[in-house]
Amino acid sequence: MATTADIDRRPLKIAGASLDPVGFGAFLVLVLASLPVFRFGFAELLAAWSTPEYSHGPLIPLVSLYLFLRELRNAPATAPIEPAKRWTGIPVILAALVLAVFGNLVLIGDIVAYAFIVWVFGVVLLTFGWQRGRSHWKPVLHLIFMLPLPQALYWQLSIFLQGISSVIGVWFVQLAGIPVFLDGNIIDLGVFKLQVAEACSGLRYLFPILSFSYLFSILYRGPIWHKAVLLLSAAPITVFMNSFRIGVIGILVNYYGIEQAEGFLHFFEGWVIFLACVGILFTMAMGLQRLTRNPLPLSEAIDLDFDGFGPILARLLTIRATPAMLATILVTAALSLGWAVTPTPDRVVPDRTPFMLFPRQIGDLYGSFESLDPAVAKTLDADDYVAATYQNGSDPVVSLFVAYYDNQTAGGGIHSPEVCLPVGGWEVSDLAPYQVSFPGTDYGTFELNRAVIQKGVNKQLVYYWFEQRGRRMTNDFMAKFAVIYDSWTRGRLDGALVRFVTPITGGDEAAADARLQAFMADALPILPRYVPE
Repeated sequence: MATTADIDRRPLKIAGASLDPVGFGAFLVLVLASLPVFRFGFAELLAAWSTPEYSHGPLIPLVSLYLFLRELRNAPATAPIEPAKRWTGIPVILAALVLAVFGNLVLIGDIVAYAFIVWVFGVVLLTFGWQRGRSHWKPVLHLIFMLPLPQALYWQLSIFLQGISSVIGVWFVQLAGIPVFLDGNIIDLGVFKLQVAEACSGLRYLFPILSFSYLFSILYRGPIWHKAVLLLSAAPITVFMNSFRIGVIGILVNYYGIEQAEGFLHFFEGWVIFLACVGILFTMAMGLQRLTRNPLPLSEAIDLDFDGFGPILARLLTIRATPAMLATILVTAALSLGWAVTPTPDRVVPDRTPFMLFPRQIGDLYGSFESLDPAVAKTLDADDYVAATYQNGSDPVVSLFVAYYDNQTAGGGIHSPEVCLPVGGWEVSDLAPYQVSFPGTDYGTFELNRAVIQKGVNKQLVYYWFEQRGRRMTNDFMAKFAVIYDSWTRGRLDGALVRFVTPITGGDEAAADARLQAFMADALPILPRYVPE
């Protein structure tokens, strides 16, 4: 007999469960009603998946579906679900929708994409109830691997991995008996120099390998500590293999020249490294099995059973149209309709003067302007920048660098000198907030980052901060939060990195401080025309 919990029909049986076209139709309506809210996040995902680091992204939902079907196969098709338990999915879905709307309002697609993962878990709870639904957390969690990292975290991790890969890569070159010197992330072989750039950080291998190791640990038949070892070993294996690749490239460059290395680089990156890492994981699984009392052959230790997935997939047609699902559809449709008819948040793009018109003379100093190396400019991904060195005769120079971004939520985003300077071989010391004052200017008294950097005998003083729509900020993560707030309240996403550098001559830091601040007193009143407040 039909109840208020299950709108039932005279059913066609599928894998022991009852076909319910009304329920499956309601499920499709719920999905379609949610699309307008998540569309912006999906667009950002597609853009991320077009990059080498996240090109594995489209495979992640398929793998998650495989894990979900495996778990569904082990659950009885006719297991009773208490109607009240299905309502637990509604607050989770509503929280995801609210988070997605917030991501749309502040124009940050990554927030919308992360909200989608929460929404998926809410739908699972809505469909299966709390007791059964929460058991499907593993496939839902796996979806995280399809999402891009926040840009600030991405660059911190990228620079960190570049440093590790450079050190281990040089070690491999030295094992071959080749003289080599490491200057930051530059491998100096004498005749040739190799830059361990962003593409060599290993992130393009790390993300898919982490996803694979997560899957591997779930499918592995063995003790929990075995699974933990397999999961936690993914990052060290990836870094080691990427370093090995860099070391082999260095050896090839030494013996055959840079042309041979370029060809090998394109062949050796990608699938070769990935398959080598996978092979190491399988080898570790075999080794771990030998530590057990009753070791299994590898074919049995890794459960890759696909039998019966057709009927299990067909069980999705037996979803019931419960009152909880109908209520969720109404709320979701109302929210999506409201969002669809609401005007798109206005994004304010302030008027500014391009840096190509930046003054060649500031005070009594005259500037020479430089263009960044194309690879550096591509990594920086700024919408506009100025890199100039100002000097008067034989006096010590003052360098000015400003990178401006129209939209700090897209592209490369601002890169902090704290993590970028060591790439060029600079040692950073005495980095701390430092207060400066410029009476009579709009800047007044504010705090910036002051650092002393050194490479060999060359020592320099650096001032830098993040110019964020009238705010001077010293922390790149706080600058990101400021972007979210100003996007919500002011519709602005623009901002810049401002950096001043001068040499420390004779070890006199006080003279370098005075030189920088004297130049800034003349330069800062000009800056707002190029970096609007």
